[in-house]
Amino acid sequence: MKLTKINPLNHRTRIPVNLTQLGFGGAPLGNLYRKIEDSDAQATLDAAWDAGIRYFDTAPQYGLGRSELRFAPALKRFDRSALTLSTKAGRVLEDCVPEDVTPEAFVDVPQKRIVFDYTYDGIMRSVEDSTLRLGIEVFDMLFLHDIDAGTHGEAGVEDKLRELFDQGGYRALTELRDAGRIAAIGAGVNTWQICERLLNEADFDGFLLAGRYTLLEQDPLDTFLPMCLKRDVGIILGGPYNSGILATGAIEGARYDYAPASKDILQRVRKLEDVCAAHATPLIAAALQFPLGHSAVKSVIPGASNPDEVRQNVKIFETPIPGALWTDLKAQDLIRQDAPIPEEFPDAS
Repeated sequence: MKLTKINPLNHRTRIPVNLTQLGFGGAPLGNLYRKIEDSDAQATLDAAWDAGIRYFDTAPQYGLGRSELRFAPALKRFDRSALTLSTKAGRVLEDCVPEDVTPEAFVDVPQKRIVFDYTYDGIMRSVEDSTLRLGIEVFDMLFLHDIDAGTHGEAGVEDKLRELFDQGGYRALTELRDAGRIAAIGAGVNTWQICERLLNEADFDGFLLAGRYTLLEQDPLDTFLPMCLKRDVGIILGGPYNSGILATGAIEGARYDYAPASKDILQRVRKLEDVCAAHATPLIAAALQFPLGHSAVKSVIPGASNPDEVRQNVKIFETPIPGALWTDLKAQDLIRQDAPIPEEFPDAS
């Protein structure tokens, strides 16, 4: 696949939002699981820019503001007119005592705690705080972060949706969009069902979906992705490796959906690996490229914590994949028969 190919998020936004097919996920720059130095973070961002990546994603959650703070110097170095940036709202960061810090999966974080708030005031405060951390006034995309059952539980989702629709959160998003402070609004979540529900409730431009449309999961083909095509709504696919197993393969300790993989998943991944090996194709390359076979999916955004990981992501993304590999995956019922497949290298062999 061509790294520099540009896809529009949709054709409805007043301000065009263009995405390179390979984007950059900013969670590792918030010290996800391990600390990285500021100099390494800047070198990683420079490597992504030098490789031709022009879409970057971050969020207040990532390192309790540290990822956004690390983006700020890079935004001054890069051509802002050529760069597309998304951040998120829904987690407001507040100063707190040390014992109340909520680092989640991040280490060496500022002394902050997370307060979930999808109300009008919560969205506006989140945007103003991100503005200060990033040092910019205008974002290309703003995503409601984790407004799903995986974060809040089934009952909690209803409370958060009331904040969004009854207490002004959605009104804040549309005001910001109408004022030109952001070009597109959506949600960054772990389930496609909440995206479909949001689309049925209001006017959203796109979604950042972590997993859920991968080599292991294609349920969104039934209703959600057709709805996106009908409504001209773009999807950015985070988590193309389903928390790791599609990158590592079915090794001991492989993780799927943030937990140790089950025997059924391990067995399925071994079969995927066998087909990929028969076509001399790394599983990780097939996993990274597969989602972009669907025209609703505009970009995939693996993370990176150092320049070598950026270069590896680019190499994986540009690996030619023979069309026969996808044919064999369908023949063995390892992906759905109706799953669109990437077609850039149909005869690469």
